Amino acid sequence: MRKKEYPIDPHPRWPVVSALLAICGLYYLLPEQLTLGPGWLLLAVSVALLIPTVLTHRSGHTHLNDVFAYLSLAVITVGLVASLALLVRRLPQHLDPPVELLKAAAVLWVANVLLFACWYWRLDGGGPNQRDAAGVHRDGAFLFPQMTMSEELRRQMGEHEWSPGFVDYLFLAFNTSTAFSPTDVPVLSSWAKLLMVVQSVISLATVALLAARAVNIL
Repeated sequence: MRKKEYPIDPHPRWPVVSALLAICGLYYLLPEQLTLGPGWLLLAVSVALLIPTVLTHRSGHTHLNDVFAYLSLAVITVGLVASLALLVRRLPQHLDPPVELLKAAAVLWVANVLLFACWYWRLDGGGPNQRDAAGVHRDGAFLFPQMTMSEELRRQMGEHEWSPGFVDYLFLAFNTSTAFSPTDVPVLSSWAKLLMVVQSVISLATVALLAARAVNIL
């Protein structure tokens, strides 16, 4: 399936690519005992998947683009969840000094925000390729404020061709990890609610369990 022309200019993909590379960079900062294999392995695998993801997007092969994008996100998700599990498992044994616990908790919390922002961006409204093809975003898993405006108001505010970009999903993911709620963006679909539950649980584990434990034993 090829799509080369869109009713509006498609949102750039570089913020998402940058976020995924940043996650891999953060993963590299984790101690070796908290990673699956060497720290550079996740970055190497992710880059190997991101290259065809970018190329298939540029060439208009949307189906292949989706496949490589999902594979890339899945690999990074497995890596981060495994690191969190290793950290929680090691916590009662007091194997890691407090400073390393704080560092690992901070790394996993930031990576959690970036990762779920990428997942929301990739899944909402059928994905970025379908959103670009549709032009104006009117239906999806999240009810953004712009979607509740009347057509006249959207035109007055210059939002008549509005479609959510990566920053919108990053803001949503940040609020979910800090307030454990979507704040100003109601959640409409079941899959989005479940995904936000998972994100909140990860955030709660890193902040409430790991960071609090590290502070107590300083």
